[in-house]
Amino acid sequence: MAESKFDAIVLGGGPGGYVCAIRLAQLGQKVACVELEQVGGICLNWGCIPSKALITNAHHYTKAQHLAAQGIAVGTLSLDVGAMQGWKDGIVNKLTNGIRGLFKANGVTLIEGRGKLTGPRQLEVTRRDGSLTQLEAGRAVVIATGSSTIEVPGFEFDGNQIIGAREAVSLKAIPKRMLVVGGGVIGLELGMVYQAFGAELTVVELTQTLLPGIENEAVKLVEKRITSRGGKIHKGTRAEGYTRNADGSVSVKIVCGTESSFINCDVVLVAVGMRPQSRGLGLESVGVEIDQRGFVKTDEQCATNVPGIYAIGDVSGSPMLAHKASKEGEVCAEAIAGKAAAKDWVAIPGVVFTDPEIGAAGLTEEKAKEKGLDIEIGRFPFAALGRAMALGETEGFVKIVADKKTSRVLGVTIVGPNASDLISEAMLALEMGATAEDLALTMHPHPTLGEAMMEAGAATMGHAVHVAKRR
Repeated sequence: MAESKFDAIVLGGGPGGYVCAIRLAQLGQKVACVELEQVGGICLNWGCIPSKALITNAHHYTKAQHLAAQGIAVGTLSLDVGAMQGWKDGIVNKLTNGIRGLFKANGVTLIEGRGKLTGPRQLEVTRRDGSLTQLEAGRAVVIATGSSTIEVPGFEFDGNQIIGAREAVSLKAIPKRMLVVGGGVIGLELGMVYQAFGAELTVVELTQTLLPGIENEAVKLVEKRITSRGGKIHKGTRAEGYTRNADGSVSVKIVCGTESSFINCDVVLVAVGMRPQSRGLGLESVGVEIDQRGFVKTDEQCATNVPGIYAIGDVSGSPMLAHKASKEGEVCAEAIAGKAAAKDWVAIPGVVFTDPEIGAAGLTEEKAKEKGLDIEIGRFPFAALGRAMALGETEGFVKIVADKKTSRVLGVTIVGPNASDLISEAMLALEMGATAEDLALTMHPHPTLGEAMMEAGAATMGHAVHVAKRR
């Protein structure tokens, strides 16, 4: 039984954990990072990165089918799923190996195994070969264990036809018919990937809205895209279970109000959300407070109620986003090292990689009105933008919510081409306390998609040049 002492130990090597470990090392701490599976966590291994690789290919595949109108004939399209999965896996391997290289370069010790607290600053790690390692942290232990996929009763994963996001990014064949249980980000992103590749898509959502928290105007465009490709959306509907058919397909029972029906499909993707991985870590035994939803309670420096124990990322609260985890990792590391650091950001951006993409930061129009704020709306459609026309992607818009009296930007929603990239300008505006007029007066290069932000800023004041004033 080996014993090791460190200044800080990070439990979990995902986007929060590995960033925290590296930043701690940069700040002169002797650091160990304990990871049960592969470094990079869900994001790099079967979440953000692999799904976006597939989404990119789905976009290319769709675009290629319509290039003839632009004077480019591509002939017969074919899809090699095995090659695509190999390409995707290559990206994942390159990135995870890159983290291992960064650990080595910064002096972070990687310990592979399952870690559990045996004291406020003590951990026992069961390595993959079954051996035990005792670790002690002189300064801090950081819990960065992330989250796991929620299974729905009656739809337990079988890894083949009843799957979660983990399996969905590694399918070896395109299903003829896919039913998605859950109309949130994961379900719509991956469902639309396989729809683009030819699958008949059905989405079953328990609530009356898809993509909760996103501007309804933006969500409607995504719904329109799904249905225009032959997809079916059942809102306010519950999936109650399934039976296997003689031909190998499955028949899913759905219930809407008092009516029930059955939908035949080949693959069921269950995507109803994620839950924090806070249990079984020994947290309760040392007195760490965990709320009813399973989130570890923390303060603005990521500290728990137990001195020396911190928590970051998905395990410490919503939103469950990689960039939020990474930023908390930096804050946590600096707080442990005695620096002045805290979670003082104005907003956390969100991106949905559907087709079209959605980027959101700050308040939506609905939320601003709920708060009783007096607001002005600036909206500019991509259909009026030369660059969007040249790209052949004119659906969508930039929408700015600004304080009517001060013109200060309160929130931005972008739906359309490259929304995931364009939303960063909105985040900078929010963090700096910029006004819509600041955006309007900032010269943007032409012809670019970014001009839509400038024009939307001008639209809040009623003088956008390239769109008629809304009456």
